[in-house]
Amino acid sequence: MSEAIRVEHLNYAYPGVDDTPGVAVFTDLNLTIEAGTFVAVLGSNGCGKSTLAKHFNSILLPCGGKVYVCGLDTSDEELLIRIRRNVGMVFQNPDNQIVANVVEEDVAFGPENLGVASPEIARRVELALKHVGMYEYREHAPHLLSGGQKQRIAIAGIIAMEPQCIVLDEPTAMLDPRGRKEVLDTVKKLNKDKNMTVVLITHHMDEAAQADRVVVLHKGQVAADGTPREVFSQVELLHRIGLAAPETVELCYALNQQGFRLPLDQPSIEECAQVLFNTVKT
Repeated sequence: MSEAIRVEHLNYAYPGVDDTPGVAVFTDLNLTIEAGTFVAVLGSNGCGKSTLAKHFNSILLPCGGKVYVCGLDTSDEELLIRIRRNVGMVFQNPDNQIVANVVEEDVAFGPENLGVASPEIARRVELALKHVGMYEYREHAPHLLSGGQKQRIAIAGIIAMEPQCIVLDEPTAMLDPRGRKEVLDTVKKLNKDKNMTVVLITHHMDEAAQADRVVVLHKGQVAADGTPREVFSQVELLHRIGLAAPETVELCYALNQQGFRLPLDQPSIEECAQVLFNTVKT
C-alpha cells in the first residue's frame, strides 16, 4: 500500500513571545499514513493534534525533520500549491471556511483559485454537492443552513478541489448529535466510494471507533497506534494520559473491576450488548 503522508523525526515548537522560550510540541515524531485509509487521531488538549494536522497542509512547517505528502516535501515552497491540491483541510468552525453568499458559489471557490476551467468547475461542484447530499441546497444561502449542513458544504468545497487526502480538524466539535452523524457519514462515504485518505482529528471516541486505525498522541509522541479494538482495549493506558475509552468499553471495564471477565475489544453498541447478554444468560 502506498503512503499518503509520512512524518520523519518531526520537531516543532511554537516561538516564544518577548524573549520567552518557545513551546515545544513535537520532538522526533514519526508516523506513516497509508493511502486510502481512514485514520482517527486522538489526544488530550495540548497534545499536538491540530498542530500535526496543520503540518499536513503546509500551514505549519517543521522546525526539524520532514513531512511528506504524496511524496512531496512540505517544506519546499515551490511545492506548496501541489501539496494543497493533494491535501484538503476542514476546520472546526464551518463559518470560517464559507466565503460566498450562495452554496454552489462557495463550493466553486477552491477550484477557481486552482485555475480550473469554468465547465470543469461546474461539473465538480455538481458532483461534490451530490456526494455530500447537498445538491438540492445549491442555490441556498449558506448562513441559513444548520451546522451539520454548513460543514458538509465545507467538505464539498474540498471535494471539488479533488485532493487525494482530506484532513478534518475536530469538524464536529460545534455540532449537535444529528450534525455530527451527517458529517461522519459523509466522511466515511468519501473514504469508501472515492478511496480518499481521511485523517480525522477528534475528541469523540465513538467517531474514532469507526475509523480503520486510531493514533493516540500524548506529549508530542505516539502513545498508542492500531485498530480501534486494539487501542480502546488499553483502558488503563488511556486513563493514564487523561482519555477515556468509548462508553461501551468503559462499562465492560467497570464491570471487570467488580469481578467479571468481559472482553474490552468490543467497542460497538451491538457488540457490547451481545457480550452483556451472553454474560447474563450464562
